[in-house]
Amino acid sequence: MAGFEEDGAEPKAAGADPQGDPYLRTRFAIPARPATFLRRKRLLGHLDRALATPLTMVNGSAGAGKTLLVADWAAEQEPGVAWFTTEAADQGPGMFWAYLLQALRAAGVPPPSGVGSPADASRVTHTLLARLAADLSARERPVTLVLDEYDQVRDPDIAQQLEFVLHHAGGGLRLILVTRTEPLLPLHRYRAAGQLTEIRGAELAFTPQETAELLALHGLSLPLPAAGALVERTRGWAAGLRLCALAAQESPDPETYLKEFEADRSTVADFLLAEVLKQQSPEVQDLLLRVSVLERLCPELANALTERGDSEPILAGLHRENAFVEDLGHAWYRLHPLFGEILRAHLRVREPGLEPELHLRAAHWFGRSGLLTETLGHGAAAGDWEFTASALVDDLAIGQLFTGLRSDDLVELFSHMGPEAGSPATELVRAARDLSRCDLEHGLAHLREAQRGLAERGAASPADADSVRTDSLHADSVPTDTATDADAPGGAAVPDEAAARLSCALLEASAARLTGSPARAEAAAAEAEKVRGRVPAHLLDKHPELTALLLTHLGSTRLWAGRFEEARAALTPAADCPGGASTALLREDALGRLALIDCLDGWAGRAERKARAAMAETERFGLPRSAGSGIGLLVLAAVAVDRNELNEAQALLDAAAESHPALRDPVREAGRALATARLHLARGDTRGALDAVEPAVTAEVVSPWAAGQSALVASAAHLAEGRPEAAVRLLREVPEDQVACAVEEARARLAAGEPGEAVDLLDRTRPEEHCGPAVTVRATLVRARAAERTGDPAAARRLVARALREARRDRLRRPFLETGSWLRPLLRTGPLQELAGGWLTPGAPPPPAEEAPAVVVEELSGRERDVLRRLAMMMSTEEIGADLYVSVNTVKTHLKSAYRKLGVNRRHDAVRRARELGLL
Repeated sequence: MAGFEEDGAEPKAAGADPQGDPYLRTRFAIPARPATFLRRKRLLGHLDRALATPLTMVNGSAGAGKTLLVADWAAEQEPGVAWFTTEAADQGPGMFWAYLLQALRAAGVPPPSGVGSPADASRVTHTLLARLAADLSARERPVTLVLDEYDQVRDPDIAQQLEFVLHHAGGGLRLILVTRTEPLLPLHRYRAAGQLTEIRGAELAFTPQETAELLALHGLSLPLPAAGALVERTRGWAAGLRLCALAAQESPDPETYLKEFEADRSTVADFLLAEVLKQQSPEVQDLLLRVSVLERLCPELANALTERGDSEPILAGLHRENAFVEDLGHAWYRLHPLFGEILRAHLRVREPGLEPELHLRAAHWFGRSGLLTETLGHGAAAGDWEFTASALVDDLAIGQLFTGLRSDDLVELFSHMGPEAGSPATELVRAARDLSRCDLEHGLAHLREAQRGLAERGAASPADADSVRTDSLHADSVPTDTATDADAPGGAAVPDEAAARLSCALLEASAARLTGSPARAEAAAAEAEKVRGRVPAHLLDKHPELTALLLTHLGSTRLWAGRFEEARAALTPAADCPGGASTALLREDALGRLALIDCLDGWAGRAERKARAAMAETERFGLPRSAGSGIGLLVLAAVAVDRNELNEAQALLDAAAESHPALRDPVREAGRALATARLHLARGDTRGALDAVEPAVTAEVVSPWAAGQSALVASAAHLAEGRPEAAVRLLREVPEDQVACAVEEARARLAAGEPGEAVDLLDRTRPEEHCGPAVTVRATLVRARAAERTGDPAAARRLVARALREARRDRLRRPFLETGSWLRPLLRTGPLQELAGGWLTPGAPPPPAEEAPAVVVEELSGRERDVLRRLAMMMSTEEIGADLYVSVNTVKTHLKSAYRKLGVNRRHDAVRRARELGLL
């Protein structure tokens, strides 16, 4: 009977709930979709799987688009879907089940009369549930039931009853829950059995393409990149996007509005405040407002800001309720970006002046936790620049202003520091900021102020501030105790003595590098060595960029001074420094300078390998070339000129035009000027060559090699214009230890008709003992020309053959092109033609016997090739292991096997042999 009551009470009127009120038909109606609704096929396809599993859960935050998505899907289903929108006002299980049964009737699938209907709004009998489950299980086609806003159902009895019916209905029921929270059902069992279909917030979020299509339905056109930015800000939140679109329709410039709208002054704010914030208790509202100043948070940090101890359960509950609190894992959370913006604006209205205090509390908490980036960000937001600068100095992180990875962010952060912030730490940061941008005048002024402040506080030499020397800080009378007060909000921040002194030494070395002052750099390095032992080892390990910077500064000034071996001693460990991406630019710089030394010594092949390894450091981590020094590119350009690959040289010079300001020191500027001048010479533009090399590089000392290389360019220009005597006079002024200049002078003397003097000069300087092929080939060709002039053609041919063999490996063509027309007939003779064929002149005869490629004893394995490739990039054994995720011992085993197969005993020989065999 249709009116049968399960407990035998008098039947209610037809169409009335257990309280005698009429059923509200709107609760059984599938919601209508607005005209601007966007159908998303990817989600509809996912919902189709609901027909194959007994339980489906669509779980997302308020306004995530859950209901409209399921409604769009349900409207297309045949047979129809039963829809029931739950309400918190329901009085109990009896009312819930009465409405659920009525939803089935409204969908055309009424249960049989024997099932009955609850007569009491507060309870339901087990008999009714059993009869309903049995009826559903007997159906040929399953019934699909949607429970919308299921998060309103908070009675655990209803959850147990629903689970009972779902379980015993077998394949007769497909239940879809649309909810903001995790339902009280044994979801784990359904997941394990593959009987649960889930759509959660991440999948509900709109993609950039969907966002653009949604806006188009509102009559708005937004490029895909701009749509992507809007998605990033809203996290693809459906309601937020729709509200933004509606507001943008009223704006005279919709695209600009969507890019720059103020979240706290929009309908989005009204929605979130009403639907999320005001639904919470006062304690939860207070927590949300206070943690809104954070990019990410954990319970301990939230407790520090609220000065309470209940954050852990509150945050976990907010996440479960999809209250715009996202779980990042490992007990860390973050607020939805728009929600955070609106909460911060609300905080400023409700608690004026509290925001800076909250930032400062957060800064101190992050500082105690060793999280520097957040410490600095919150310290700056709090406006406590003394604390923020001290945090940077105390962490030994001041070198990050120079490394190129975080330098721009740090410069931007401290650009807001006003002149009223005056302390040793703030002056050190200002000095680093200015020196990192090549502003020597202001950088040194701030450094001196920092040194004076440290001296007055007893953290540096007590010498009179005006007597603080430019080249070093004195360490002899510095006290050893550390003065800090960085743990109390509002307290005066005094930088750690050892960290501050080491930072001063780094900045002194930086200034020395920029000014080309070896003495100042050596003094700074000595000061740093004194202080290092008093700095905690974990800080030095944490910031390998500081040691690498000191070494590259020292190595660069030594290189400028022409002390190549000492420069190598400093640059080599810098090139091998650890740190991955954080020190990649420093390894690039050090390798580039080592390559320059090889280039200046005439070892073009070695220089090229190091320069390419330098470039690989930036490429390996996806860093822009402009972030590094670009010296490797300049070296490659110089090598390309020696190979007469002039277009390639020009392209490399163009690529090296931009570099990090802190690395534009005299070495780099001289290297660029010389490479450019040599390219002009190779193109026959002597005037351009002289103009390119003419601008003097500002430095405190004269660089012998820079002066010598400039003289080489000028003398070559004189020779090209037929003035050998002028070239000789110019080169006589260069010391004889400049071997390349001596070879060029010998060439000039030969051109002046003095072959004997040319050979004598070469005999005295013996370039073959000191230099590589780029110099020795030129010297050999001078001897060959002298022999040819003095009537000894056989000796000339032997010498030309030697020059060809030396030049062939590195494809050095310029020395032969610079000799003039006398060489061409010789190169057409049989043996010399074979040596020159294929790389210097047309034709490619078989290589000479002594250069025939070796045969590999056994094929190299894939992993052995991987190791060799990294060996060619000048990676250490430890770095290779880390890069390949294997142990150092495994790397050594692969190397030993590769050495055996290649028939070599050393790393360099293995790389050379592998290149010869085409394995690299």
